[in-house]
Amino acid sequence: MRLVVARCSVDYVGRLTAHLPLATRLLMIKADGSVLVHSDGGSYKPLNWMSPPCRLVEEPGRWVVENKAGEQLLITLDEVLSDQQHDLGVDPGLTKDGVEAHLQVLLAEHVATLGEGWSLVRREYPTPIGPVDLMCRDGRGGSVAVEIKRRGEIDGVEQLTRYLELLNRDPLLAPVTGVFAAQQIKPQARTLAEDRGIRCVVLDYDELRGRESDAFRLF
Repeated sequence: MRLVVARCSVDYVGRLTAHLPLATRLLMIKADGSVLVHSDGGSYKPLNWMSPPCRLVEEPGRWVVENKAGEQLLITLDEVLSDQQHDLGVDPGLTKDGVEAHLQVLLAEHVATLGEGWSLVRREYPTPIGPVDLMCRDGRGGSVAVEIKRRGEIDGVEQLTRYLELLNRDPLLAPVTGVFAAQQIKPQARTLAEDRGIRCVVLDYDELRGRESDAFRLF
């Protein structure tokens, strides 16, 4: 993890353009290659960012961050106040809460909830940045990665996007599509997911539990 505090201006150039005027900000460069721009106030979320895979080129007084789609984050450095690197080691990952973990189990058992002819390949399918909740095959035999949350927010969509970028590099799986499944999905998260071609599914926890109970009553 590299943390740089600098007076800088930031320009995003891609499907649209955005400009952050000169101010003191925190620039975060993570080991996975992502670059995030934070301020000290407002939202806890970054003001702008570039998700991996992307490439950072450091020029005198300027950083150029570019992803494979050609989108760029141009960071113009007026003054660098601090530049530090920290090795955080391997993170054990997020432990799902009880409801979220149970949702994963229930959906794995009743994957046909997502569509006719669907089948489960594996729970906790491994990727280099952590496991995706479910890997499935849809009714046409296509690979689908499913990320499950209790509350669907933008962070979850970003997480699934990173998984999809890595999974689609595997010729045995590609093309891999995504499903973002949650009990509640915030409008901003839904908009971002749909813009990236990710299908959103609202899960009814009580209904899934009811199916589980019905299955037990058959025996």
